[in-house]
Amino acid sequence: MLPFTLQQLRILKAVANEKSFTKAANVLFLSQPYLSRQIKSLEKTLDASLLDRNSQIINLTESGEIFLQYTERILALCEESCRALIDLKNGERGNLSVGASQTIGTYLMPRLLALFAQTNSQINLKVQVNSTRLISKLIVNKHVDLAVVGGEVPKELKQNLHIEPFVEDQLNLIISHSNPFAKQKKIKKEDLYHLNFITLHSNSTIRKFVDNTLKENNIEINQLKIVMQLNSIEAIKTAVSLGLGVAFVSSSAIEKEIKLKTIKILEIENIKVTRVLSIISNSQSYKSKAFKLFYKELLTLKKDLKNFT
Repeated sequence: MLPFTLQQLRILKAVANEKSFTKAANVLFLSQPYLSRQIKSLEKTLDASLLDRNSQIINLTESGEIFLQYTERILALCEESCRALIDLKNGERGNLSVGASQTIGTYLMPRLLALFAQTNSQINLKVQVNSTRLISKLIVNKHVDLAVVGGEVPKELKQNLHIEPFVEDQLNLIISHSNPFAKQKKIKKEDLYHLNFITLHSNSTIRKFVDNTLKENNIEINQLKIVMQLNSIEAIKTAVSLGLGVAFVSSSAIEKEIKLKTIKILEIENIKVTRVLSIISNSQSYKSKAFKLFYKELLTLKKDLKNFT
């Protein structure tokens, strides 16, 4: 006989997430005294203290941290088993949780979802947009089924993931039409030192990728003049269109601006900043019919999506 119930695991997870019995009770629609009794019963059965109750904010003990890892895996498997049965019963109908890293989730994923929904309207899609690291972790923990990401997947998570190249994403150097350099179709790499750059913060995935590519092409990035650091692609595009500087931006994010002619793409002689977007999924999780349909659609759409990136 197991020393815990699934209800106790749900309660422990909720308390750990909310760091409060009151908030956890509200989330689970249960009474606070009931939650307290269940946690105490769980701790007694396991002969281990799971929660640190010495402060106003409830935290897990070391034993609690370890047990929570298994709790999340057990609950994820329970949800997966239910989904498998529902999937079998409903045929192609079902739910699918899709993830994307920041730029992809903002500019590319909506197009992917629109194309998929045209022929698969019966599938309910849930989308999560976050950093590649967090999305990868959500897939490992089976909270997201599959994702399209542009950043580097953390090494410690790769062994649990299936990673497949998707499409190339060109990071273009954009410039305002009012900038004197805009008269040139192509510039030499030495000209980069005479431009004012607008960038994302130094820890962003795109910023790191651009910096590494420039370094590989013998560009001294410390000598580039960065006049502004902004926290969003939209803000960067606006600043560039106003003539405040130039920036490297994903081609999937500038289609509208290119059509409206508010900015121009400036080519750099012998340098292309191109990254490969990847499809990632949990290598060990159950693949529902909804998953297989979406995955198949992604592979089919590769040729069309080359026009986006």
